[in-house]
Amino acid sequence: MTGTTLAPTPRLSRRNRRRAASIGLSAGIAALAIFWMSPMYLVFVNSMKDFGEILRNAAALPERFMSDNYEVAWELADFATALVNSLFVTVLAVGGLVIIGAMAAWRMARRPHRWHKVLFSLFVVAMVVPFQTLMIPTVQLSTWLGVVNTRSGLVLLYLSFGMPLTVFFLHGFVQSSVPREIEEAARIDGASSWQTFRLVVLPLMRPMIATVSILHAFWIWNDFLLPLLVLFDPARRTIPLAIFSFFGVHSDQWDLATAALVMGMVPIVVFFLVFQRFIIRGVAAGSLKG
Repeated sequence: MTGTTLAPTPRLSRRNRRRAASIGLSAGIAALAIFWMSPMYLVFVNSMKDFGEILRNAAALPERFMSDNYEVAWELADFATALVNSLFVTVLAVGGLVIIGAMAAWRMARRPHRWHKVLFSLFVVAMVVPFQTLMIPTVQLSTWLGVVNTRSGLVLLYLSFGMPLTVFFLHGFVQSSVPREIEEAARIDGASSWQTFRLVVLPLMRPMIATVSILHAFWIWNDFLLPLLVLFDPARRTIPLAIFSFFGVHSDQWDLATAALVMGMVPIVVFFLVFQRFIIRGVAAGSLKG
């Protein structure tokens, strides 16, 4: 009597397929993580080398860890001044975007006037206009207004370019996650429009405000092109411009530039790690009907 081979049960086959898919997905995520982290690895490793060692093998670990690059980069780039300038511009610009954008978004969401709809449509259209098409008009208008080579002028430009995205996010959040009934109850209790916004609406908008603040903080802190267009005085340059000072026509100081890059990344990475939970909370709150 010949033996018979039992075919695998469908349940076992499905389990094996799910396990293989899970292993493949994990391997793909690990590969993407390594790919994403590789630039950070190169920057950190090369910040500890001298220039000659970087030219020999940029991907290898340093033969001798050199912390002198950080001290030299701090002095040559006047990094303390650049850090203060970046903090000044980022804090004021993000704060202005959040305050003005929240008021505008709430007004347009709760007062669906014809002109409010037109204005909101203009904000949406402005989001898709490439910045490169606006560079020359931006410089000309900044020169005409007398805000070139000033930190306050740079803050004003960031308010202009960042407002469309801010209003777009906050407008959708107000419509989906801020109940009208709470505002109506506040008005019945005698609250004015300003009190309703400040005491009722603004606290409810906190998750999305935190999300928008983080997104804009990353953009403004790391932005290079806009400061390059309007800032010429070394005493007013931001961190990206300070790092760019290590690259010239005849020499590129990669050892000092990578050290400055690491120092420039530390504040914004710490900021993100502290407030990253607000991104998930804001996105989740904005996706649910309040």
